[in-house]
Amino acid sequence: MRILHTMLRVGNLEKSLEFYCQVLGMKLLRQKDYPNGKFTLAFVGYGDESDNTVIELTHNWDTDSYDIGNGYGHIALGVDDIYGTCEQIRSLGGKVTREPGPMKHGSTVIAFVEDPDGYKIELIQLGTQGSTS
Repeated sequence: MRILHTMLRVGNLEKSLEFYCQVLGMKLLRQKDYPNGKFTLAFVGYGDESDNTVIELTHNWDTDSYDIGNGYGHIALGVDDIYGTCEQIRSLGGKVTREPGPMKHGSTVIAFVEDPDGYKIELIQLGTQGSTS
């Protein structure tokens, strides 16, 4: 068994695709409209679904926003240069909500960014994972 994807409900598919593809550098792997169900599924990621875990963005046509609730945590992405990555995200219009630095009670260097719907994405400097976040 392996994890195939994580699904996020998004209010504006175009804005979400721009964020995940332009700002975070993922690729749109596939997208399909389901007119009878009034929704669209778009799958984004850093590599083919046969070898990589991806994100499924679900856009329900009649819903433009969601309450994320207090059960959602974050998606984590490993990066080679966390400081440069945050600067690039910021320059592309992304929102950095926690500047890069060591996590509390550990040595792992992390930062957080937020997508257009308010979902948190943790950036982890590869090679610093001394403890989990």
